[in-house]
Amino acid sequence: NMVMSFRVSDLQMLLGFVGRSKSGLKHELVTRALQLVQFDCSPEVFKKIKELYETRYAKKSSEVAQPQPQQHRSPEALSIHSSYDRGSTVARTSISTTNIDYPALYGKYLNGLGRLPPKVAKPEVRLVKLPFYTTLDELLKPTELVPQNNEKLQESPCIFALTARQVELIRNSRELQPGVRSVQVVLRICYTDTSSPQEDQYPPNIAVKVNHSYCSVPGYYPSNKPGVEPKRPCRPINLTHLMYLSAATNRITVTWGNYGKSYSVGLYLVRQMTSAELLQRLKTIGIKHPELCKALVKEKLRLDPDSEIATTGVRVSLICPLVKMRLSVPCRAETCAHLQCFDAVFYLQMNEKKPTWMCPVCDKPAPYDQLIIDGLLSKILTECEDADEIEYLVDGSWCPIRAEKERSCSPQCPILVLGSSDVNGLLPTPNGNGENGKATADVVDLTLDSSSSEEEEEEDEEEDDDDEGPQPKRRCSYEKGLVSAC
Repeated sequence: NMVMSFRVSDLQMLLGFVGRSKSGLKHELVTRALQLVQFDCSPEVFKKIKELYETRYAKKSSEVAQPQPQQHRSPEALSIHSSYDRGSTVARTSISTTNIDYPALYGKYLNGLGRLPPKVAKPEVRLVKLPFYTTLDELLKPTELVPQNNEKLQESPCIFALTARQVELIRNSRELQPGVRSVQVVLRICYTDTSSPQEDQYPPNIAVKVNHSYCSVPGYYPSNKPGVEPKRPCRPINLTHLMYLSAATNRITVTWGNYGKSYSVGLYLVRQMTSAELLQRLKTIGIKHPELCKALVKEKLRLDPDSEIATTGVRVSLICPLVKMRLSVPCRAETCAHLQCFDAVFYLQMNEKKPTWMCPVCDKPAPYDQLIIDGLLSKILTECEDADEIEYLVDGSWCPIRAEKERSCSPQCPILVLGSSDVNGLLPTPNGNGENGKATADVVDLTLDSSSSEEEEEEDEEEDDDDEGPQPKRRCSYEKGLVSAC
């Protein structure tokens, strides 16, 4: 309230006292001074503000009238802001006028400090909801990081204190892993864009310091493609392990690179969820009835009047495209145009480690709140255990596809081993019988190539020495047929 009543000279003295820039229009100086109060609440700053205030209004204190009723005081309060909007000097007002409850008028800000009243109602920056984080309290609304000078590296401090209830929530929460509790204080950073909910986005050269220690920030993922810059996973930054879990004041300093783009930061008390918890929630509220899924199949296979080709069926695999294993919990996004499903268990586990929320079938966004479990395909999985693929028919029925495995054939020609039981008299031996009067097995290597001259030489040798048994390299007309056929 005192800062809002300052003139330009007072604002310049205050900003010069803390080493901030004193140049700019009055509304810029007011904004800078209020940010100083909000982010740097040191006793020296408050002492200087009080000193400037008392110096300007000391002579007027004896002339202060009794406070007027609320209905007569509000127009005077608004006159302050109208003069502020016009960029003129602040009108001389009484101390009672400067004691207006700004937080009550414009909403509470961090630590109960009043936010600068905007000229017009501006939309606020919103961050997208994260499935793995349930927001319990908003400690600091998204606030723009304002550069204080022309340096490329900027620092923006922020202070706050946890309430007793918030401290108890953190202390009594379960441990996800050693040193990491499910209830956390997280810092989120995004672009200053009010057109739509924003995803987390880090500014360049980011560093976060909590009290007296630096907090770890996710690093860059190396890129496997040449010429492609490495990407950085932008996620909420957990500050809980470096904070004072008491009524003591915590100080957070965000260091960031000022390269033209505007960023906003927010602080939240959240409860981190696991993939198992999200799966259980999906099973509770996200199952689509089999009859509705059957109606969707009929709609997909309905004859299009403009199409010349009638679709009589559509095949759906029972294998998850993510892990190439049989589906256990078939799901897909409601916005997907396909009937093919993926496994919800592995999909949630993968997004818990690296959140992308992209459908593995059509490569389109498949966020958690749009996932559904296919009740019809879940029923089919229990009834059809010996097939990896089914076909939906136009009437909504289905049939398994099992014949594909039987039609598979090796593309290469193997070594063919023929025994007496295989040839059954069709493959003659040179002397009709082998040793002991039994036909012997003939190993034929179909990958070898032999000329007719080699065959004639082998026949001549067999005629000279026909008592030694059959020759393993002899080619007959039956074998030649096999070779040519292969």
